Amino acid sequence: MANSTVSGHATQEHTPASLQVLADYLELALDDGESVVVMRDGTSVRSVYIGNPTGSLDDLVEHGTVAAYLAGEMLALTEAGVNRMTANGETYRFTRSVRYIADRQVVVFAPT
Repeated sequence: MANSTVSGHATQEHTPASLQVLADYLELALDDGESVVVMRDGTSVRSVYIGNPTGSLDDLVEHGTVAAYLAGEMLALTEAGVNRMTANGETYRFTRSVRYIADRQVVVFAPT
């Protein structure tokens, strides 16, 4: 099993499901030269978009949803600002920030 490390967090025996999901979305964002944008969509799910978070919601491409508990775990295992994460044998560097799009707060994971 792969090790998982995020910033100063402890190394774990396996990659948590939330970080595997984040890594998958970061791969999509890297392929497109964009960011991962996670937006609250009700109480049980969060919508995930790939695109430039400085534009409008219409400029983002929706890539499905993740369970709210997974999105919450992504936030718990990363921190605002610069992060480095190893998941499934790959290392990802990204910045996590919060912004507003269409008057809705979103979390942005921007590969660096």
